[in-house]
Amino acid sequence: MHTINSRRTFVEHPLPQVLSPAVRALLRDARRIATLSGAGISAESGIPTFRGAGGLWKDYKPEELATPEAFARDPRLVWEWYNWRRELISKALPNPAHYALVEIEKRKPRFTLITQNVDGLHDRAGSGKILKLHGDIWRMRCTVCGANWPDRRAPLPKLPPHCACGGLARPGVVWFGEPLPEGMMKEAEHAAGAAQVLLVVGTSSVVYPAAGLTQYARQAGAKVIEINLEETPITADADSALQGPAAEILPRLL
Repeated sequence: MHTINSRRTFVEHPLPQVLSPAVRALLRDARRIATLSGAGISAESGIPTFRGAGGLWKDYKPEELATPEAFARDPRLVWEWYNWRRELISKALPNPAHYALVEIEKRKPRFTLITQNVDGLHDRAGSGKILKLHGDIWRMRCTVCGANWPDRRAPLPKLPPHCACGGLARPGVVWFGEPLPEGMMKEAEHAAGAAQVLLVVGTSSVVYPAAGLTQYARQAGAKVIEINLEETPITADADSALQGPAAEILPRLL
């Protein structure tokens, strides 16, 4: 059981002010910490978000391409978009927010990173235990034999790519309308429910079931610290809402 005081959200605009010692104390004293990261942390590395101003590609919306139906209609078109994304991501580098999460993991053995991102920047920064709710853009899956393998080539030499068995390959990501990987959400719920502090970093908190993890953690007694550029649906319920770039705030929390 976690001991919680009466919940009172306080919103800080911590730059250039000094961050509240109370927020630092939450992280310092917690033995079990979980983090839910979203597209905002990657946007600070130059990767456009799905819903941002750079969210259009050849007059298509991502939501129209990242579906099983789109892949069935035109696998080459879908792969052209993913090839473009892979090239864009390959040029991006982890930012100080990614490295700060690695440092927290080093200090807190019972730390779990839950991410909605598929770009692999957390891996490149050095994070260990990562639950990738929406998959990994650097993996492929055969639509015939089910084989799953890594492929970091960008650009890909041939579109659409195929498996060694000859079957058509698809990106190793979760598309709209598809369930999360088997057991993945249960692991994420367990980590959020066991945490004393849940860091919610750079996520719009509107994509479910991932967005439900915050409420899951709160019900289990966790303190919720949100870091985002703007208010989200969970801001009012967070114990602390820090508004500003995660690449500046997270390192200062340490």
